[in-house]
Amino acid sequence: MDEPRPVLCVEDNDANFALIKLVLEKTGLWLVTRANDVVQARAALEQRRPAVVLLDLDLPGVGGLELARELKGSPAWSTLPIVVVSASVMRQEHVKAREAGCEFFLEKPFDIAVLRATVLQAATASSVS
Repeated sequence: MDEPRPVLCVEDNDANFALIKLVLEKTGLWLVTRANDVVQARAALEQRRPAVVLLDLDLPGVGGLELARELKGSPAWSTLPIVVVSASVMRQEHVKAREAGCEFFLEKPFDIAVLRATVLQAATASSVS
């Protein structure tokens, strides 16, 4: 079997991170690491390039959308797929996420099968391009 692919989950809520880690790693396809905020996310990205970033929008300090704009504006990171996983269900948040370059948006609470399928789709799409 192939090695699990890295996923960076930028999530400050312990319970949300634990659930995401459990449902993704249970497939054997993914190895999920965590960043609690944008500062930790930047450091984690310097250590290892993930196949996908799962990004909460409501983070302490710098918000998730700022990180998304930063990554999508960088030639080194512009092709990295970003899946927003957020409790924000307002249409304007979806629009802002899309404008920042986020390819996918999952609302919390998310469906486990949809999370797994979305991460796989995001990783597959980025490896093709």
